[in-house]
Amino acid sequence: MWHLGKPCQPAAGNERATAWQIPAAAPPARLALLGMVLAAWGWFLCESVPVAEAGTGKPPRPNFLVILCDDLGYGDLACYGHPHIRTPNLDRLAAQGMRLTRCYSAAPVCSPSRAGLLCGRTPSRIGIYDWIPPGHVMHLPRSEVTVATLLKRAGYATCHVGKWHLTGRFNTREQPQPGDHGFDYWFSTANNATPSHHNPRNFVRNGKPVGPLEGYSCQLVADEAIRWLQNVRPKDRPFFLFVCFHEPHEPVASPPELVATYPQARNRNEATYWANVTNMDQAVGRLMRTLADLGLEEQTLVFFTSDNGPETLNRYRGAQHSYGSAGPLRGRKLHLYEGGIRVPGILRWPGHVPAGVVSDQVVCGLDVLPTFCQLAGVEVPKDRVLDGTSFVPLLEGKPLERPQPLFWHYHRSIGKPKAALQVGSLVVLGHWSGPQLGPGGGLRPGDMELIKSCRLVAFELYDLQRDLAQRHDLASQRPKLLGKLSAQLVQKYEEVIREGRTWHVPPRKRPGKRRPQKKR
Repeated sequence: MWHLGKPCQPAAGNERATAWQIPAAAPPARLALLGMVLAAWGWFLCESVPVAEAGTGKPPRPNFLVILCDDLGYGDLACYGHPHIRTPNLDRLAAQGMRLTRCYSAAPVCSPSRAGLLCGRTPSRIGIYDWIPPGHVMHLPRSEVTVATLLKRAGYATCHVGKWHLTGRFNTREQPQPGDHGFDYWFSTANNATPSHHNPRNFVRNGKPVGPLEGYSCQLVADEAIRWLQNVRPKDRPFFLFVCFHEPHEPVASPPELVATYPQARNRNEATYWANVTNMDQAVGRLMRTLADLGLEEQTLVFFTSDNGPETLNRYRGAQHSYGSAGPLRGRKLHLYEGGIRVPGILRWPGHVPAGVVSDQVVCGLDVLPTFCQLAGVEVPKDRVLDGTSFVPLLEGKPLERPQPLFWHYHRSIGKPKAALQVGSLVVLGHWSGPQLGPGGGLRPGDMELIKSCRLVAFELYDLQRDLAQRHDLASQRPKLLGKLSAQLVQKYEEVIREGRTWHVPPRKRPGKRRPQKKR
């Protein structure tokens, strides 16, 4: 369903000129000036307006800009109800397009979520079961086909900037890198910006380490994206730009001047987190202004979202800034309850997405590949199962129908549920027969055996339309409905686990005792 949201006013200074004025001059000079103006106008059109497909009469293919945040909670933006965090640029983006109230990530943790978004397939089906530690054997296999690869084959220019986190052996030949998965140009980190968001030193540009950088990660990522848009991309081709901010994942660092604007925070760590989100919002604003300055707004579909729910405060050493909000939802990052997988989602495409609309139709990161392929006129892979569905009907004001329910699996989730299936407003969650593993531990020795052998043995049932906070388990009250939905969940679970790749994770080496050195 659609309904109009509260409009946001554009910030001062963002107005664009709508007419050119030619100064009075003598007739010859006026003609010369007119010629210069016409030439400049022709150049502008060539630079900013894609040409229709030659010989087909079809409209030009759209550009795609996906902005993915890291650990941004459902309730972390002002336009999603946060009472303190200021996000004027994202509020404006939502007012210019569609704000999604039922937007989902493909998983409650980073690496699987990113794999699902790029491939349109449930991450466990691909074999990305958890976040990928440095040096780990798990990675996005070469056999998987990403949306970047499909668009590149169809003539799109492609670029990735920011967090990659789909390989354990980053920037080596041992495992595929962003360039092997369809990105012509990449300016990326393996996982987080280190040592923090401030002055990172672990970025790699097209296979070459960049070295120490000055500034904050989100602004550095935006700098590179803007430079690519302005100076690097081929102007005669449509583009897919994938911007992956590190914010607001730990280790959080924020400009002191922004931190100082939040005196109402309970402590400096909370103020630092709020400022981190605001800093990211400012980077988004710079990207949007660049699209406007280049005349690319009307040709570009922008999708803003997050990879999972907010981190839990003090869950691990160094998570003292994790003051993210899941809003009214139960759970957070690493949970299979709504707070772990329901995330902010904003769509903007002037002339195609109505402005000021709030939609409660379900959209998932898995839907990116089939949607972009449909809009670009690209055939989706027929040799593998796709779990996402195109949300083009949503852009056209039509109901979005899913041939198959959305499914999630995470064997190291916090809480008993290890799998979930959503059908309309109903969600069924399954507990497995295996042990309760520690959360966020990555894929460890012995995990594969559990993943492949454990079964779902108990279930929870919730109606999200009536119980958004998932406080009332309906399993005992609706046994027939539970039986039907749990059977669907078990069937999907077994199908995905059966297809999922098996990784051989070697035992961790234990540090040996040092032998005392002989004195010389």
